[in-house]
Amino acid sequence: MTAARQGPEPPGEDDLATRFRDGDEAALREAYDRYGRAVLHLATTTLVNRSDAEDVTQATFVAAWLGRETFDPAKGSLVGWLLGIGRRKVVDRIRAAARETRVVETVKQLPEPVSTGPDPDTVVDRLVVADELARLPDEQRRMLELAFYDDLTHQQIAAVTGVPLGTVKSHIRRGMQSLKRRWEVDSAAPGPRPAGLSGAR
Repeated sequence: MTAARQGPEPPGEDDLATRFRDGDEAALREAYDRYGRAVLHLATTTLVNRSDAEDVTQATFVAAWLGRETFDPAKGSLVGWLLGIGRRKVVDRIRAAARETRVVETVKQLPEPVSTGPDPDTVVDRLVVADELARLPDEQRRMLELAFYDDLTHQQIAAVTGVPLGTVKSHIRRGMQSLKRRWEVDSAAPGPRPAGLSGAR
C-alpha cells in the first residue's frame, strides 16, 4: 500500500517543479512569488539584520536556479528543497559574519600608527624591500608585507588571514631566507643595505 502524502499539494506544484527544473524562467519568477516569503521568514527567524535575511533569500533562489538540475521531485517538494538551501545560506552568512567580527576585533587591538614625517633613508629601504618582495611567491610575499608594512606579529597575521600559525611562520621564515640570499648577492652594490623586517616576529 502506497503511503499517502501529508497534506494536499498547492495547485500546480508538480507542474511548477517540473518547469523549474527544466529551466523555465517564468517558473523561477513563479517560485519566487510563491515561496519567497517562506525563505525570507526562515532567514529572519535566525538573522538579526533584515537586509542580511533579504540577501540570503536572493542567494537561495540564485543557488537553486543554478543548481536546478540537482532537484529531484521524487525526493521532496520544491519548497522543501528551497528551504534546505536557505538553511545552508543562513549558516554561511552567520559564519561569514563571525569571520568579519574576528578581523574587525583584531584590527581594533592593533596599536595606532605613529604619525611622523617620512625619513628619506626609510623610504629608499622600503622601495628596495618592495622590489625584492615582488619576486617572492604570493603567500610568502603576503605574509612578509603584513609583517613589514603593517608591523603585525605572527599571531596577528594568522588571525587576520585565517592561515594556521605554523604556516605563517613557515612562509615568513622561507621568505626571509630568500631575501637574505638576494641581499648577500647584492652586498657589493653601493648604498646602504635595506633595513630588516622588524615586524617579522
